[in-house]
Amino acid sequence: MMYLTFFLTITLLVVAVLISKQQKPPKKKNHRIELLLSSIPQEDNPEENQQESKDSLFRRVFQPIVHDYKRSFKQRVPGEKVAKIEQKLLQAGSPFNMTPVEFRLLQLGLFILLPTLFGLYGLLLKNEASAVILFGLIGLVVSLVLPNYYLKQKAKARGKQALKELPDTLDLLTVSLEAGLGFDAALSKIVAKKDGVLSDELTRCLEEMRLGRTRREALTGVKERIVVQEISVLINSILQAEKLGIGMVQVLRVQSQDVRDRRKQRAEEEAMKAPIKMLFPLVLFIFPSLFIVLLGPAMIQLIETFSK
Repeated sequence: MMYLTFFLTITLLVVAVLISKQQKPPKKKNHRIELLLSSIPQEDNPEENQQESKDSLFRRVFQPIVHDYKRSFKQRVPGEKVAKIEQKLLQAGSPFNMTPVEFRLLQLGLFILLPTLFGLYGLLLKNEASAVILFGLIGLVVSLVLPNYYLKQKAKARGKQALKELPDTLDLLTVSLEAGLGFDAALSKIVAKKDGVLSDELTRCLEEMRLGRTRREALTGVKERIVVQEISVLINSILQAEKLGIGMVQVLRVQSQDVRDRRKQRAEEEAMKAPIKMLFPLVLFIFPSLFIVLLGPAMIQLIETFSK
């Protein structure tokens, strides 16, 4: 019995060794398999190849041309004009992440494109040469006015949104300062708790202070990017309180009450303007309809009576 057990054990060990060698091919065999697989061309996705070819074509051909043109255009534009355009873009919230050079290129493109389109539209209407020139001049005026008008509207909407967020932001800042936080820590708390235009500007203010700018310079930048009287008054009060050593909490409480009083006054002003604004639709649209409904049958009867 012992000999039989010993024989079975040896047999099983030999079989196990053979099976393990069959399952694990040698290194040379693996190397040859890898070489064979690498020599076979793999099937690629045609859509991905097409997209990569398009991207590479743009990167190799068009992107250097655009980059060189931007650089040469930037050298020709005066520095003061670039600073003014950059300030307008920041006030508008940097729409489409445009740089001043890109905005000038957009203006130049519209200056060429819109008069051409308006002139072609005049030609399609088969107008005279004077009418076509008039259409071209209209397109020229639109191309000059449209970009700046768009930035003004964006800056105005951004200022209104910041003005709506100002009272709650002031309350949160006041509570944070009363809880014992410093001014920078209180601003960080506001940025973490709130979203919106004012929160984004405060985030940028904190980043500028971390990069080495003084608090006065960073807060002045916020005042320049959001053109709202209430925010300008608030920042001036904070800077003055810091300079004179006045308690910041007291200043913020006064400013918070002032902001809410001004909001109430604006609401009352809009309510007083509402009847005057409603007068024009009443006179132009509602009254004529009422006159037609009320006096129409009487006028028809009068016409029929006098016609007999």
